[in-house]
Amino acid sequence: MIAGFVVGGTTSRTVLIRASGPALSQFGVSGALPDPRLQLFNAASAGTVLASNSAWAGDPEIALAAASAGAFTWQNPGSSDSALLMTLPPGSYTAQVSGANGDTGVALIEVYEIP
Repeated sequence: MIAGFVVGGTTSRTVLIRASGPALSQFGVSGALPDPRLQLFNAASAGTVLASNSAWAGDPEIALAAASAGAFTWQNPGSSDSALLMTLPPGSYTAQVSGANGDTGVALIEVYEIP
């Protein structure tokens, strides 16, 4: 799964990017991706990976950012859901989610601007 987004304007913005897989089970989603791997690419530089994550590990900074953005709560801090919290300069980006172990399933990509 690939999601594109743009940071507009002339100043950098802090964004939270989440890849939900296991967390979707609380909504009755069957076949959720058990181990999403999230990668962030700079679209302008031919596929340069800026960051990646394979399990958020209950990071309190991620949880706080998600709460401030109004994102649904990830109930299990030990889940394999993935997230990145980054300050990005203006430009085009893509977030890609795949199975960390090559498996497949349903996933959700969310991108939030954090005030």
